[in-house]
Amino acid sequence: MKKKWIAVPFIAVAVLIVIISCTTQVPTGHTGVVTTFGKVSNYTLDSGIHVKAPWQKVVKMDNRIQRATESLSCFSSDIQEVSMLYTLNYQISQKDAMTIYRTIGSDYYNTIIVPTVQEAVKVCTAKYTAEELVSERTDLALAIEESLSEKLTGYNIMVNSTAIENMDFTDAFTNAVEAKQVAQQNKLKAETEAQQKVIEAEAAANVKQIEADAEAYQLVKKAEAEAEAYRMLSESLTDKVLSKMYYDNWDGKLPGVITDGSTLLNIPAQQENTTTVTE
Repeated sequence: MKKKWIAVPFIAVAVLIVIISCTTQVPTGHTGVVTTFGKVSNYTLDSGIHVKAPWQKVVKMDNRIQRATESLSCFSSDIQEVSMLYTLNYQISQKDAMTIYRTIGSDYYNTIIVPTVQEAVKVCTAKYTAEELVSERTDLALAIEESLSEKLTGYNIMVNSTAIENMDFTDAFTNAVEAKQVAQQNKLKAETEAQQKVIEAEAAANVKQIEADAEAYQLVKKAEAEAEAYRMLSESLTDKVLSKMYYDNWDGKLPGVITDGSTLLNIPAQQENTTTVTE
């Protein structure tokens, strides 16, 4: 009898082990890939508790959005070394989790994502000069993301977003860029000052022209006024007025020469009569 009671705990433990081996729990945000004696089944398990055969194994694949950051060393088209910190947010296709496990395995990040990121970043970076990498950084990021999306989609991995976190150049190149920027700023400043002087000179010339035009206008108006005064005076000097003015100012002496327009007559000067009065 005692032997039977001693065997009960062992039976309970064995039953518990069987129950545990026949159940599995898939965490939230994961997909369970079922394998039977190493062979991948053609179905997957969603998050929750599931029953399985003791000889089956469930591999839990994370189907949430995951973040990966890679530090890379690249070269531009003009052979300038570029250090880049690149970030990728990706997510595996939940419905294709078993395909990913069957063809790639659970370590798909190191197997596929890392080399794909390295290749896309280096190939795209090599299409730009060092200066273009700085001025066209947005275009570079877009080109890398498009390349990654195209390649990773073929592995049932979706690209959610990407970002160039940081991009550094050698000290020599950085100093050269800074010197060039200073030179460009000085050139722009000189051109602006020169343009300002041209504008000021043109403005001064316009002012002088306006002043000259105003002075000429005043002279013309003055001449017109004088001409009008002379005209009015001329019209007012009729023969009658001229005769009166002549007689008012005549000294009583006859002219020495008289002409009718064709004949000149010399008139002897009048002899002054001297009258002597004798008392």
